[in-house]
Amino acid sequence: MFDKHPKGLLSAALANLGERFGFYTMMAILVLFLQAKFGLSGNDAGLIYSVFYFSIYILAFVGGVIADKTRNYKGTILAGLIVMAFGYLMLAIPTPTPVSDKAFFLTVTCIGLFVIAFGNGLFKGNLQALVGQMYDNDKYSGLRDSGFSLFYMFINVGAIFAPFAAVGVRSWWLSLHGYVYNADLPALCHGQLGGTLSPEASTLFANLAAKVSASPVSNLSAFAADYLNVFTTGFHYAFGVAILAMLLSLVIYLVNKKRFPDPANKELRKASESVTEMDVKEVKRRMYALFAVFGVVIFFWFSFHQNGLTLTYFAKEYTNLSLFGMNITAELFQTLNPFFVVFLTPVIMALFAAQRARGKEPSTPRKIAIGMGIAALAFVVMAVGSYFSHLPLHKEVLTLGTSPVKVTPFLLMFTYLMLTVAELYISPLGISFVSKVAPPKYQGIMQGGWLGATAIGNQLLFIGAVLYDSIPIWLTWTVFVAACSFSMIIMFSMLKWLEKVAK
Repeated sequence: MFDKHPKGLLSAALANLGERFGFYTMMAILVLFLQAKFGLSGNDAGLIYSVFYFSIYILAFVGGVIADKTRNYKGTILAGLIVMAFGYLMLAIPTPTPVSDKAFFLTVTCIGLFVIAFGNGLFKGNLQALVGQMYDNDKYSGLRDSGFSLFYMFINVGAIFAPFAAVGVRSWWLSLHGYVYNADLPALCHGQLGGTLSPEASTLFANLAAKVSASPVSNLSAFAADYLNVFTTGFHYAFGVAILAMLLSLVIYLVNKKRFPDPANKELRKASESVTEMDVKEVKRRMYALFAVFGVVIFFWFSFHQNGLTLTYFAKEYTNLSLFGMNITAELFQTLNPFFVVFLTPVIMALFAAQRARGKEPSTPRKIAIGMGIAALAFVVMAVGSYFSHLPLHKEVLTLGTSPVKVTPFLLMFTYLMLTVAELYISPLGISFVSKVAPPKYQGIMQGGWLGATAIGNQLLFIGAVLYDSIPIWLTWTVFVAACSFSMIIMFSMLKWLEKVAK
């Protein structure tokens, strides 16, 4: 599979495993942790989540500037791994729940999230830039798209295991203290302690408390405090597992560091300097094309990254968490995306290869446009499934303590399948497009620009949480159908221009 590709490709992908492990740990548990730890509403947790994911990607632009200015890509990447590990350490240290000083501990948590985001910014875009430089050689230039698809596939191997590890650690800690997991209990516990439960929710809370505790519950408030403390401590330890994954990435990176290209060496610097003398008009033409694509993909990422926010809320509140007689948890749905990435990438690559053999392979910009259409269809599935299931408004769920209507988990599973196919048409190929079109002296900055567009989409994620909380669920998904459809239409309208620039 890697025979025809540069030797450093697999090493770079494996070095990215820890970052993906941490990313999907966050995707699986961050909003649930914030709600359980601090009793935040879906809107407040969603706002922190969106700012965090905005920071992860916008700081990649800063990391690109640092690497381009210093010409020290490898050192910047190494620093990123270390900083990320320190950020996870800040979150991994257990603190008592319910918190004694909510403002202070929430601030510490947000600082930890910023440290992770800054480390990610130093690491992510620059490693992608190095991979792109591996294909600047004429020997490999024709394999750029497939190379980035392989890179994307292997970095997601670590992501498959992250939600399992997070759930495993959390559930182990609960069982160690005589409890079992229940998705509705953290919110009910906060309601019990705050005295805000409705009569229906109070009855539900008492029944659930008796079910999840190995010993009789005589004091519901004491149970609520203890359950929250054990529940969130398990999440703290789950963040600690991400540190181990980061250290593994660090070892892999250091062992294979010499395999990666180095823009600081004389030969690459000389080549870069000769290329950067290209006509100013050509540089502008390329930059305009890149900024146009960046602007369009904002709407895709605004929709796609709902998988860690509103789709996670939906899994917790509206989904039947029983599959083939087994109990599952809301976090485990986050394994589906990386699982599908790993196992569908060879299928998508085979499809592209067959199209190439017939001379009908779509251009990279066309593939991106097709991916946006597939994403729109994925949210059509969610909208139709939610509408015909007659799901109650979210405010009704909060009043009752749980939703009286639960949908089959296959609805989310099929949606994640379609969203992953869309992602494979967009994300690795978008990175490939940037590495091909960006002027050499702006490689790091433009990779940061791609991630910056993702950042803006992520900053808009909180809108999904607001919609989820205030309008019918099916209508929330319809908004994302519209966003992805808009992206597709605009991308197709620019197709001839982008294909000309990319030649």
